[in-house]
Amino acid sequence: MTELRIATFNLENWDETDPGDRPSLDERIALTRPQIKRLRAGIVCFQEVNGQERDGEPRGLAALEALLADTNLADAELVSTRTQAGEVYNERNLVVASLFPIVSSRQIRNELVAPPRYQRLTADPADDDAVVIGVERPIQHVVIDIGEDQMQTELLHVINVHLKSKLPTNVPGQKVDNFTWKTASGWAEGFFLSSLKRMSQALEVRWLVDQILDDDPDAWIVVAGDFNAEPSEVPVLAIRGDVESTGNGDLAGRVLIPIEQTIPEPSRFTLLYQGRGEMIDHMLVTRGMLGSYRGSEIHNEILHDESLAFAVDRKFPESDHAPMVASFVI
Repeated sequence: MTELRIATFNLENWDETDPGDRPSLDERIALTRPQIKRLRAGIVCFQEVNGQERDGEPRGLAALEALLADTNLADAELVSTRTQAGEVYNERNLVVASLFPIVSSRQIRNELVAPPRYQRLTADPADDDAVVIGVERPIQHVVIDIGEDQMQTELLHVINVHLKSKLPTNVPGQKVDNFTWKTASGWAEGFFLSSLKRMSQALEVRWLVDQILDDDPDAWIVVAGDFNAEPSEVPVLAIRGDVESTGNGDLAGRVLIPIEQTIPEPSRFTLLYQGRGEMIDHMLVTRGMLGSYRGSEIHNEILHDESLAFAVDRKFPESDHAPMVASFVI
């Protein structure tokens, strides 16, 4: 038997900086590379990976490749979300790094679930009709062959997600500046629009999971990433599909299990916000994976609270998210 370690890590705007600016990429690598080494993961779902341009070449993942050098993932295959031109996005790419062969990769954004339409109440000038509320970030679906026997394929479906943050979506005419709203109603509507986007993504993930299970009821599926929602919040519950929620015991085989529950509660957080630990990064798996599951870790021992006024990037170059890793036996 072989240990399979799967991790998720929001790197927080992983990018190069201009000469003289701090924190530099080298400063960030010095603090983050030990975290990558500690994961000892064969598959990692990364979020918030920015792209870099090189003369005459399509935008690529140079900053991430520099981070992974001199780790066990130095030779990993990297698959990223991409623009229609075939380049990685300038900001906030989803990237799966795998030491196992990648069979296929695709990205999904408002394809399985049409974007909702909504007529904004506080927009100035007022909307004449409902507008499309599309999501900015796609979902990444990567199929990986984790079989040890080259004569037999064993597929793992990895769904890498970064759901919409809780920051309010802009409403025309309702902002004084980037940090100040004109009215409480405008702020509330912006918050509602962000929730709508986050739930649209969650529904698309759940629909994708059910499609995979329609084809193979025993499929190994892991949904991992930054959900921007805690375990009891609706986006997480919608993706899980618990029997307590659906009321249908016949759907028990389609429930996704939050394996973070095996971590003691005092250590169960991936973000600090105003002194409170929040579990917003998750790893959900199908029941078929539970027989091979051996345990999880959240590396949050030195996680800093970036919501505090003095917690600027120059003082804390590392990510404000803690990585999470789970171990399975194959």
